[in-house]
Amino acid sequence: MKKFLCLILCAVIAVSAFASGKKEEQQLKEINISYVRSPFNLPLIIMKEKGMAEKAFGEKGIKVNYYEITSGAKQTEAIAAGSLDIASVINSVSVILANAAGNPVEIFSGFSKPEQMFTIMTTNPDVKTPADLKGKKVAGPKGTVLNELLVAALNKEGMTLDDIEYINMGIPNAVQAMLSGKVDCALAAAASVVAAEKNGARILVTCEGYVSPLLISACSKDFAANHPAMLKIYTDTYKEAVKWMNANMEEALVLGAKVQDISMEDARKLFAWSNFTDHLTDADLDALEYDVNFMVDTGMIEKHIDKKDFVNRMALK
Repeated sequence: MKKFLCLILCAVIAVSAFASGKKEEQQLKEINISYVRSPFNLPLIIMKEKGMAEKAFGEKGIKVNYYEITSGAKQTEAIAAGSLDIASVINSVSVILANAAGNPVEIFSGFSKPEQMFTIMTTNPDVKTPADLKGKKVAGPKGTVLNELLVAALNKEGMTLDDIEYINMGIPNAVQAMLSGKVDCALAAAASVVAAEKNGARILVTCEGYVSPLLISACSKDFAANHPAMLKIYTDTYKEAVKWMNANMEEALVLGAKVQDISMEDARKLFAWSNFTDHLTDADLDALEYDVNFMVDTGMIEKHIDKKDFVNRMALK
């Protein structure tokens, strides 16, 4: 009798677990994903242009909605508002800032580590090193890797943002302001760097030696807890896109160049700067810890937060 009751209990648990899994798959009718082409997010471009996510989620009856949200801060705001489920490509700085502000955002996948992709640029001949930034006008987006790079470069010279005139604006406008002589320097990334160089600007510094930029995929803590199967579908699709990219590199670069409206020469350069990945390493976790401490020390956030609270185990290989 006991054995019979045990079998019945096991069957009930199994059915409940199955039903729970089916409920998770069925409760989502659509999924909202950010589409971030820059700096040169070739796997994501491939994923979207080839309809890979639509196919993968479509098999579960889920519609995919892509939204072009390029700012990391805007993506975390959208996640907090519940209008964005997955931030496909977002910088780790934005994730840290969001969590420090009480918006629980989790990293669930790696994306790229583009050290050469983020820069401080200038057209001012008097600005030869970061030490020359004192009293100068610098334009670029706040709450980003570029923001952290600027603070790190100033900090290394014994300065803070108070020692410059920092103007918060998007990368294209910042670069244009620099090229027109309205500001001395611009925070620029990827294709904007290449275009600015062609128009006479030069790179003052990249992230190398200052910060370790990490682009990742993220979602809300609630979404990660309630929809792990959806995140698995997404990460598997991303890996499929990377696999296709590596197997069809020339075709992938042609596609990326077309979508970004750049030359093949520029596409090759940007790809070489990208360093794509699909997980976080121990070194990446150390870099996140460094970022948190750095941001506390420089006043970007008020108190320390534990990286364990915003890195989902899915992101670790």
